[in-house]
Amino acid sequence: MARGTVNKVILVGRLGGDPDIRYSANGVAVAKFSLATNDYAPGGTEGNREERTEWHRIVTFGKTAEFCGNYLSKGRLVFVEGSIRTNQWEDAQGQKRYTTEIVARDMQLLGSGEGQGAGAAAGQNQVRNAGPAGRSAVEELPANTGAPDDDIPF
Repeated sequence: MARGTVNKVILVGRLGGDPDIRYSANGVAVAKFSLATNDYAPGGTEGNREERTEWHRIVTFGKTAEFCGNYLSKGRLVFVEGSIRTNQWEDAQGQKRYTTEIVARDMQLLGSGEGQGAGAAAGQNQVRNAGPAGRSAVEELPANTGAPDDDIPF
């Protein structure tokens, strides 16, 4: 790897469909799914903003892929961290084709299990995290107690 270069991607978005889980010839799980992120850009002459949706191809392997098959579904809000990879191949007519995808190395479930954002859902004080082994860990967080005390020493 060349020194001074970085290939890191962080996305928070919603799944466009259920993950496609397959297994390689040597038994390694491979999960592929699409992730939508939204951006707002100026549009029109009156200062209106237009919402723009960007679709990302996500691929992951091994235990993380198995985690995706067990816990992810269409509409689910997820945090994805990984790197960009571009693949090249020739189609049947001999034309070079390219596809760019995100190779996910870390994923976290966000929001509620119903594909809705965090809010008054029953499980809002739980964090689900896909650790290195790709298993889901649930941690109870302390309840929000309101505004912080004014006894801050600075």
